[in-house]
Amino acid sequence: MANANNSEQVKPLAPAEYHLRSDYEDQAMSGGKLTLQHRRRCLQCFGCVTALLLVAVVIIIVIATVFHVKNPSIRMNSVTIQRLEFLNNSSVRSSGDENVTLLADVSVKNPNYNSFKYGNTTTSIYYGGVVVGEGHIPQAQAKARRTLRMNVTVDLNPEKFLTVPSLKSDILSRSLNMSSYTRIDGKIKLIKVLKKSVVLKMNCSIIYNISSQAVQQECRGQ
Repeated sequence: MANANNSEQVKPLAPAEYHLRSDYEDQAMSGGKLTLQHRRRCLQCFGCVTALLLVAVVIIIVIATVFHVKNPSIRMNSVTIQRLEFLNNSSVRSSGDENVTLLADVSVKNPNYNSFKYGNTTTSIYYGGVVVGEGHIPQAQAKARRTLRMNVTVDLNPEKFLTVPSLKSDILSRSLNMSSYTRIDGKIKLIKVLKKSVVLKMNCSIIYNISSQAVQQECRGQ
């Protein structure tokens, strides 16, 4: 009986359960960590690429703005002629000591984001195809997106007027038809070592009324 009771009371222990993790499961767990790291690296790379693209776009915009060069323009705002009294002389003669002066109000407009620098310039006045006077514009610089305004003084030579055959008829009509030509050679500074050469030309027709001494001008720039 004792043996029977003992056999009923003593039960064999259940075998312990062991879970052996396979190499595939190890790779799966480590693969999850690698995937997370890979995503982080991808996000970092994407952020770097995006930042570089934005910087490149900004640089392109700046370069396009700076290097998009427009030609400056030259304009003659007004013209005044002083001391042409010898034309009122009935004999149309010059004593040789008259001081005839043409004053021109000239402006140079620079629409660029870079300065425009030009050298010495000459303005020539023509009457009947003859150069009757020249004025000189000193070298200067038109700052970025600014208009440089200057006064040009041209000394006219009365004796050269007298060489033009049509002078007497023009005096009778009380009107002198003259013209002017101005050429400006300069450079626009793009960067420290790069400049663009620019040539400005202006042709003007000038009508001087001998009676009223009024001047009308019409100009065409190139």
